[in-house]
Amino acid sequence: MSITQERKQELIKEYGTKSGDTGSPEVQVAITTERIKNLTEHFKDHAKDNHSRRGLLMLVAQRRRMLDYLKSNSQKRYESLISRLGIRR
Repeated sequence: MSITQERKQELIKEYGTKSGDTGSPEVQVAITTERIKNLTEHFKDHAKDNHSRRGLLMLVAQRRRMLDYLKSNSQKRYESLISRLGIRR
């Protein structure tokens, strides 16, 4: 359900603004989106896993807050990020 260290490093390299950038909203949203995708796949096999479903809902809310922050600070970065991640708003 969680992401591997290698995949996390790929996301940091792809969405980071500089080397080792883990704190920018783009990187945080990308990592959270990857975790949401993994949990969504998990629920295809384990439909009654309500404990993990609560975690998924918390991740979605956390991502939403990060996207709202990014949108309020930089509309251009926000639009670029949601198009790169393929998420809808």
